Amino acid sequence: MSYEHLLVAADGPITTVTLNRVDQRNALSLGVMRELTAALTAIARTDARGVILAANGPVFSAGHDFADMAGAGLEQARELFRVCTTMMNTIQSLPQPVVARVHALATAGGCQLVASCDLAVAASTAMFAIPGGKAGLFCHTPLVAVARNVGRKRALEMAMTGDAIDAATAADWGLINKAVAPDRLEAETRDLIERATRGSALSKELGKQAFYRQVDLPQDDAYDFAVERMATASLLPDSREGIAAFFEKRPARFTQVPGSDEQP
Repeated sequence: MSYEHLLVAADGPITTVTLNRVDQRNALSLGVMRELTAALTAIARTDARGVILAANGPVFSAGHDFADMAGAGLEQARELFRVCTTMMNTIQSLPQPVVARVHALATAGGCQLVASCDLAVAASTAMFAIPGGKAGLFCHTPLVAVARNVGRKRALEMAMTGDAIDAATAADWGLINKAVAPDRLEAETRDLIERATRGSALSKELGKQAFYRQVDLPQDDAYDFAVERMATASLLPDSREGIAAFFEKRPARFTQVPGSDEQP
């Protein structure tokens, strides 16, 4: 497929989706969000093992496009944020791991986009902000994703002050996995996604789905869910192959793919 606001390129088992609305600082217009949701949904049906989410231009993403919001009525505003929520949830519903490669400023919905990815690597020169708190519209929806990465106090500090944090702080707080020298960003991101996609593709899908299901449950409920998921997953062919390969001291030969009918 061709897209107006995105570039999509496969390099072996890894597919990179690049925000390419440079003249608008990769603002998340309705068109951009719908295209990104469609692109990710299409990638989910391919044999890609992992996804990198990147951007062109001087800004990773400036967040929501105010042109969509100016003069919007209540139903239009609801639709805008529903489309955004669907996009964010699509990232986490993909069977493949998704890594954000952040080269520059990610603000408001752009920061939310990074927080919604499974993993993230940023250039040491990148910055992150949810700045609505120092303007007229609080960043309610970005705060959902950001708080689930950095915790309550730090999320509220970002949201209430609106101040940007640098990449080193973002790594320390858990918003990203690591901050690296700008000239190492592509290599470090590729290394992380390759390590994150080792092993059984089906096992990775089930693990990602289970993580997002259990992470916000009370501990007893989380264990009940995880015990059942791990017990049933242990009976799958790829799981048994991994155990057999361990005992036989040989490389495992995994054959199951995401979406397999043999999932638990």
